[in-house]
Amino acid sequence: MKKILLIGVLLSTFALWNCTANPSKNTAVMTDQEILKSVQSNDVAAVSRALQAGADANTTDREKRSLLLIATHNSGIEMAELLLKYGADVNQQATNLDSAFLYAGASGQTELVQLYLNHGARFDMFNRYNGTALIPACERGHVATVRLLANTPNYPINHINRLQWTALMEAVVLGDGSAPFQQIVQILKDAGADLNIPDREGITALQHAQKMGFIEIAKILQ
Repeated sequence: MKKILLIGVLLSTFALWNCTANPSKNTAVMTDQEILKSVQSNDVAAVSRALQAGADANTTDREKRSLLLIATHNSGIEMAELLLKYGADVNQQATNLDSAFLYAGASGQTELVQLYLNHGARFDMFNRYNGTALIPACERGHVATVRLLANTPNYPINHINRLQWTALMEAVVLGDGSAPFQQIVQILKDAGADLNIPDREGITALQHAQKMGFIEIAKILQ
């Protein structure tokens, strides 16, 4: 009897040790809703446990927003790095065609843009305006992001969106002519942007700058 009890104690001890040594075997996989909520609240520890337990790093919500896109909306660099470690796709697009890479560019999150470039960001996937990450970055005056993308090898700096505008055109037409937009125009010019691509009315960026009274920008473009 003592021998049987001793064996039982040893088996129980081994089982307890095994669970402690292998916590992932004793951790339930989060539901999609739970991991979405954890990413939204930037709970890195909880998401890390879930991914270790087998949760899908490319889980999406009802609008097809990926975990990585949600993390990007929250400027969650640590969360983004964690998700990428477990195979998150920087090019996965939501219903509105946003991806983590496209949104990072549009919102001027240069560190995330660089991170996503390092993890396979594609240049042939476009937003709902058929635009690149660079075009809205130019429109919104995100100088550092523009500098990074414009100088990335093989980046489509002269891409024309659905409005028939290039990144340069948006910097001029939708900018206010202030110093950040002057810098952006100079960056694009130095990076080899075609200064003569017109809009659908045949008007060039230079002509728009002159018409709008953006003297400094016009000087750069002349």
